[in-house]
This record gives sequence, structure tokens and C-alpha cells, in this order.
Amino acid sequence: MILKSLSAAAFVAIASKHTAAFVPQQKGSHQATRLLNQIDPVQIKKAGAGIPTVSAGGLLVFDPEANGKLQGTHDLQSRILGGAAFQLAPPQFSLDVPPPGATVEHAQHFLEHLDADGNLPVNFAKPQAPAKATVLGRAKLITDDAPGDIEHVILKLPEGFHYVEGQSLSVIPPGVDPKNGKKNKPRLYSIASTRYGDLLDGNTISLCVRRAEFIEPDGTKDPAKQGVCSNFLCDVKAGDEVDVAGPVGKTMLLPEDPNKDIIMIATGTGIAPFRGFLHRLFMENTLAKHMFGGNAWLVLGVPVSGGLLYKEEFDCMQRSSNQLKIDYAISREMTNSIDGGKLYVQHVIAQNGKELFDRLDAGAHVYFCGLKGMMPPILDTLDEVAKSQGCVWSEKLKELKKNNQWHVEVY
Repeated sequence: MILKSLSAAAFVAIASKHTAAFVPQQKGSHQATRLLNQIDPVQIKKAGAGIPTVSAGGLLVFDPEANGKLQGTHDLQSRILGGAAFQLAPPQFSLDVPPPGATVEHAQHFLEHLDADGNLPVNFAKPQAPAKATVLGRAKLITDDAPGDIEHVILKLPEGFHYVEGQSLSVIPPGVDPKNGKKNKPRLYSIASTRYGDLLDGNTISLCVRRAEFIEPDGTKDPAKQGVCSNFLCDVKAGDEVDVAGPVGKTMLLPEDPNKDIIMIATGTGIAPFRGFLHRLFMENTLAKHMFGGNAWLVLGVPVSGGLLYKEEFDCMQRSSNQLKIDYAISREMTNSIDGGKLYVQHVIAQNGKELFDRLDAGAHVYFCGLKGMMPPILDTLDEVAKSQGCVWSEKLKELKKNNQWHVEVY
């Protein structure tokens, strides 16, 4: 570019710190060169010449560390400084060939995509247009001396019906409501299996169902007051069809961080979602199992030993891992150390209050599932524990909810 304010021919280029003007090196031109070097770049630009520059080393135009990685082989600055002596860094891993000495195992993986992107499988079918599931089997879970009847039901789902651990399934029992003549309403059940199902084929789902019965003071049962859906499920046979909808639910999901502790507090059939959790973390050969770096703590409350649900499975998990702790509160057979009365889940919380709060302070997620009557005494106990730990429970609860560490599903 020709500088209008100078008689000598001059050209502008980029120097290290400023816009500099250069003139042909002719005899007697040193004075013109000194003059050009004294001119401010802004003044040159206003005069219609020059181009804007940035200070040397500012990395405003190109940052080698951010833009010069050259397909992972090394950064651009190292290549320039190394010159002919530069060598490519050896590859650290291969997607196709495991490193020498590595143990290769076949893992369940074909349904890991279901929640990989943050989305969840929901409402494959809705109650107004339910899908048909087929009963594969049913088994009683408790002994005859335990009160009531609890059944484990396995259903085969239609193609494409998937779910993840912690979600729920709606079951629409056959028949009509005698009160209004309309179809029976759907009942929601926590899913008791992992996304792969008990058969590990990705097409089955398991439910843990307590038969709802009304017993008169004289000990007789009133069929008119029994639970419609629970009695239907507790009586199904292999091959029967069941109308189902869902899945639904985002409250009871496992933490995204595999290094977080999980604390599970259940009564009775509230064990259902936690069975799915524990199978995923300790039984199935999945990436979730291999990546789990936290600890799991289960507190299960039942009336008698014969009512302990899935105990054999949990025993097996404990034998194979030191990351699982289980406390049983068997109310009719155990006493608590607080007042000497029956042992319930809230007493287990009270007896381990400091450990519970220490885990929560470290980021643990706590889950509650079971009859809604379990929550008032638990909340009262947590309030007392909070006082002993020098904090206000109402404020602590807000903090847990804000951090998504508090999960409740009661019915």
C-alpha cells in the first residue's frame, strides 16, 4: 500500500508488535525509515493504509494448544521446536486391539444406549392404548409363616418396549369397576428387574407384587374389598396376557456419577427398584458394574424372617463384593437399641445416623420406597439425627433435593 503522507514509496507489513512501514533500501532512505517507524498504526490506518495486528504471543488468532493437535499426534509448537528430531507420540490405546495382558470379557451392552444421551424410554404404550405382555412365570417369594402373599411375576414385553432401572410399569387389570361400569384403572408397579430382564434378553420385565386383602376383625377376608390388580397378578399363569403401559418415571434413577454412594431404604415390596439397582451394579456383567466406584447400602424392613425378599440373591452379591452393605429390620424378631422396642427401618437410620449424614455430605444419593406410612417416622428420625449432627433438617433436606440426592417413591 502507498502511504499518502510520504513522498517515498513505502509498503506496510506485519511486525512483531506494531504495524511497520518499509521503504526500498536506497541511499539516503534511513531518515524516511526512522520517520515511518515513529508513525502510530492508528494514524497509518486513518491515512488509508496499514492493516490491524495483534501483539506477539497473544494467541488471539491461532492457539497451537487448542487448534494444532494435528489429529492427536502432538501439538504444533512441539513439532516446530523439535524440527527434524520430532517424533510422533506412541498410541496410548486402540479401539480394535486390547493392550497386551488385558483380560477381555463379553459384557451386556446392547441396551446401554437407552439412557446414554440423557433421554429415557417413556410411554411406549399409554393406558388408553395398552400393549400386550405375556406371563412367563410367577413364584411366591415369602414363606407360609410370613403374613400375606408376595409374588414375583415375569412378563415378556412386546418388541421395542424398553425401560431402565428405577422406572415403573402400569398394569391394567381386566374387567370393569362395579362402582361406575368403566374399565378398571391402571395400577403402577415399580420395576424389579434391570433393563435386560431376568432372562437377560432385553425383552422381559419383573414385578414384585403383594396381594392386597382386607381382613375382617373375625379373621375372614372380604373379596369385595380386595385389590383388583394385585389379586389378578398374584393369580396369573404362564401364557396369560396382561395389558401394560409405560414405562414412566424419572425420580428413582441411579446417579449419573458412578462413584457416588447409594443408600436404599425399603419396606416390603418397596425392595423392587432396589433389586434392579443391585442386579445392575453387582450381578450383571455390564459397564455399569465395572465402573461403579461407590458403595451401596440397603436397609430393608419386613415383619418376619420368612418375609425377607430376594435374600439369597443379595447374599450372593455380598459374597462377591465388599461394596454392598445390608441391614435388615425384622420388626417382630429384632429389638432396637434406642427404646428396646421393635426394630423398624427408622431405628436403623437412628442407630447409624452419623454414617448416614457423612455419606450424604460426601454426595451419596438416598432412596426410599414402600408404603407411604413409612415416611413420617423416617422424617422425624432424620430431624433428630440432624440435630445431633449440628444442622437443621429442613435446610439439609432442601440442599439434598437441590443436589438431586433425595429420591422418594411411596404408595
